[in-house]
Amino acid sequence: MANSLSGFGYFFRGLGLLTQPGLRRFVIIPLLANIAVFVLMASAIYQAMSGLYIEYSSNIVGDWEFLSWIVTPLIWLFGTLLSGYLSVFIVLFLTSPFHGLLAERVEEHVTGERNVNQSSALQTVLAIPRGFLREIQKIVHYIPMALLVLIISFIPAVNIVAPFLWILLGAWMMSLQFVDYPMDNHRLPFREVRDACSARRSTSITFGAVVAFVSGLPILNLFLIPAAVAGATLLWCEELRHLR
Repeated sequence: MANSLSGFGYFFRGLGLLTQPGLRRFVIIPLLANIAVFVLMASAIYQAMSGLYIEYSSNIVGDWEFLSWIVTPLIWLFGTLLSGYLSVFIVLFLTSPFHGLLAERVEEHVTGERNVNQSSALQTVLAIPRGFLREIQKIVHYIPMALLVLIISFIPAVNIVAPFLWILLGAWMMSLQFVDYPMDNHRLPFREVRDACSARRSTSITFGAVVAFVSGLPILNLFLIPAAVAGATLLWCEELRHLR
């Protein structure tokens, strides 16, 4: 139980770390990128949802008009949440080199130790192909589990657990996504990221659940990525690093 509660706390502790003088600058570029992508995604989804809403509302007449008071807020809520989720994943991909740098600085701030693999500007550029490879490894890890849950979703009676499994899978992948940054700084293979998170499964999943939930909250999700990177680095420093 205590480990689970610490998993919830890592994200908010990471959010608090972003106000530290040496860390604030690493928030600016992901924040600006997140705002730009969110505006573009929200605009595109707004256009699509507007067409859907017009078609829907034109088919509601008479005694059924009261449904518009229920369905309309749900349509716009869905559009806002979808914009938030998609913008977070796009920005994660586009700004990944900055996340590794932030993880380095957070670890140095927490432990007082400099990473022997600390990145220079040239090393950061050269690390971009490796970062893309790591993202592919995460996708390869995710697809079989997602397909299994998708199959379960279509099995009568058993599919009652499918929503829970989707939430659990999303939390697990969010945990792997962000814990990967500090561990990649130490040149640890993705296999070890999975093993480390598995060793602290309840903590990792609760941390990932908070990240997944916040990713759908407007405004707050703009700060999600740096806060999650800082929180995952705290998790690495305090619970995962000594497992190696």
